[in-house]
Amino acid sequence: MRLTTSLRSSLFMVAVALTLGGCAMPTQQGASTTASRLDGVQKTGVLRICTPGDYRPFSFQKTDASYEGIDVDLMTAFSGSLGAKPEWIKTTWANLLPDLAAGKCDMAVGGVSVTTDRQKRAFFSAPYMVNGKTPIARCADVSKYQTVEQIDKPEVRVIFNPGGSNERFARANFKRAKLTLHGENVTIFDEILANRADVFVTESAEAITQQKLKPGLCAINPDKPLQYGEMAWMLPRDDVAFKAYVDQWLHLSQASGDFQRTMDRWLK
Repeated sequence: MRLTTSLRSSLFMVAVALTLGGCAMPTQQGASTTASRLDGVQKTGVLRICTPGDYRPFSFQKTDASYEGIDVDLMTAFSGSLGAKPEWIKTTWANLLPDLAAGKCDMAVGGVSVTTDRQKRAFFSAPYMVNGKTPIARCADVSKYQTVEQIDKPEVRVIFNPGGSNERFARANFKRAKLTLHGENVTIFDEILANRADVFVTESAEAITQQKLKPGLCAINPDKPLQYGEMAWMLPRDDVAFKAYVDQWLHLSQASGDFQRTMDRWLK
């Protein structure tokens, strides 16, 4: 079959376009591909981890400056899977997300609640715990603080720590109660025992842990929290490959039973 001049010209232009497009594709892909922390951590042998270190049982800095807790044990195992060692970077709840976004660390852990505000600026790993907001108070007062409505009264002194989901919950839900911002999460429970505050609302796991450590304090209905919540590790938003590896490691750790054994060491 004899092709017309117009048809031969059209076929030639299509061939040129396909050839140029095929040549350009690797260049475009290469330009959009950035180095992943998945490779960087393996190369340096160091995983930088931001944590406030004031939140039992997840991450707590001891007097010798070392750390202990659920996330500390999990991060030690996770780092080992990359042939790396964990390097702990002390931060605060107010600076946790800014420090991660600024590249000061590769991930942030220590009892981090999943929120949409944080999700706007960071990735989260798959959640590893359902852990809602639970009041903790003096054991003699448990019956007085069963609900948000019972707590939100002018005579009730609600205390909270700055910069995280505990502060957001307190400010959003308690409009009539007396609110007190306390700068140190470590000593906030002593304020209740000393009768300088009445109630602190935090995650159920922390409330359960602190009632064991602080006789006289009781977690209030930790199995029926005031607000549903999930906990996860916070990751840089620009690194899909790293997030995929974190999620896969977490899944396999849960499937093997290693994850639950770590949880049991701290929660049972």
